[in-house]
Amino acid sequence: MHDHDDIFKLHTPDFDQLNKKWDRRTFLTQTSLGLGALAMGSLFGKELFGSTPKAAAGASGLEADILKALPHFAPKAKRVVYLFMSGGPSQFETFDYKPGLAKMMGQGLPDSVRQGQRLTGMSANQSILPIAPSAFKFAQYGKSQTWVSELLPHTAQVVDDLCIVKSLFSEQINHDPAITFFQTGNQLPGRPSIGSWISYGLGSDNKNLPTFIVLVSKNGQKDQPLYARLWGNGFLPSKHQGVQFRAGKDPVLYLNDPDGYDGKDRKEMLDYLTKLNQLQNSAYGDPEVEARIAQYEMAYRMQTAVPEVMDIANEPDEIFDMYGPDSRDPGTYAANCILARKLLEKDVKFVQLYHQGWDQHGNLPNAITQQCKATDQATAALIKDLKRRGLLEDTLVVWGGEFGRTVYSQGKLTATDYGRDHHPRCFTMWMAGAGVKAGLSYGETDDFSYNILKDPVHVHDFQATLLYLMGIDHERLTYKFQGRRFRLTDVAGKVVNGILA
Repeated sequence: MHDHDDIFKLHTPDFDQLNKKWDRRTFLTQTSLGLGALAMGSLFGKELFGSTPKAAAGASGLEADILKALPHFAPKAKRVVYLFMSGGPSQFETFDYKPGLAKMMGQGLPDSVRQGQRLTGMSANQSILPIAPSAFKFAQYGKSQTWVSELLPHTAQVVDDLCIVKSLFSEQINHDPAITFFQTGNQLPGRPSIGSWISYGLGSDNKNLPTFIVLVSKNGQKDQPLYARLWGNGFLPSKHQGVQFRAGKDPVLYLNDPDGYDGKDRKEMLDYLTKLNQLQNSAYGDPEVEARIAQYEMAYRMQTAVPEVMDIANEPDEIFDMYGPDSRDPGTYAANCILARKLLEKDVKFVQLYHQGWDQHGNLPNAITQQCKATDQATAALIKDLKRRGLLEDTLVVWGGEFGRTVYSQGKLTATDYGRDHHPRCFTMWMAGAGVKAGLSYGETDDFSYNILKDPVHVHDFQATLLYLMGIDHERLTYKFQGRRFRLTDVAGKVVNGILA
């Protein structure tokens, strides 16, 4: 039997090949295999675990120079929690109050308002686009006297902490490209997600947890699918991929040791695996090898850190009461909001919650009532909880979906039953916390919430502003891939100065 260290002294064909210099014949005969390896890497190279304490670790050349310059200026926010309401919440039933529509129920949307704008295939064949007033009452709340729907009584209590932007717009009218656009800056898959860009640019403040963590509600209606590529690293090194935490005994897949395998065994295995990876890296200089080493080391540290942060059983009763009855049920939106607060306390830089079920083409009054009931109390509680712990002042909270809904009903229309189609021309999001004006309603839409009258905010503008609040100039955070320098905002975007505190 050989001692473990003797393994690395053996002259086997594989080790000889690793140590062998690449001559002309080797290059010519193996180039085709190398291309195949690149293709395989694109399929299997997205590792589960990601993050290193320093973003610039392993970077070289221009990439290293870019990372050394960060942050570009003093950040307002140290961390972000992004509450993504997948499916497209209706602005009519939440924040964009349009009382004048009540007297226009059932009338066709005027051509002068639509202006020939694109419709989805779900309503394009309707002979009339009947105007559907909201079935819900609105009232003004807080010192800001902001209009909020009766569906959001808890959010109404924290409205003076919110910066409500009513003039978002996008070019994407269907779910997949619209969500992909919001999360990656491009409607086609393959680009890095917004959390991955943050991880790449700023690195981690907690060596035991990933920089970018994702939570998906189990109690959201699965009307539209979510794909892991929405929190993927794209062409960035795989250590920047978002890591999904799940409810149950295995919060992170493949993290726990198999039965009969103790921590000492795992550490020993990782030590020797690191030596093998270092040997491969010295031979090929592939940056993904260094990423794998970092990921394995992160996974080992996470074995201790994850169970502690995922355990909410020791939270006091007042916390569960504040977040609502669902908060005691792991995996619900409310329980995930508590987890998000715990992760932010641990200095996780980007936490993203996804809650599905906002795609209400029919039966909207009943469906949106259930959605708001599942999310309203916990969302407001998260704001209150962060504020009283002194975290809101340097944490940015974001709430919103991929687009809004139409003023007209898709299909059946009565005073209590209607649906709304996709509407990317104008919709509502809100931000709260670090660096944004509190108690502000920004932007203005027309009487039909169909077109923007004042202060339009494009998706790229939103992304540029989020990066700005983290201390990043969106035009300077780039990554070279396939001969071109890419960025989150592509070739557009401007910071929305009107919402900055």
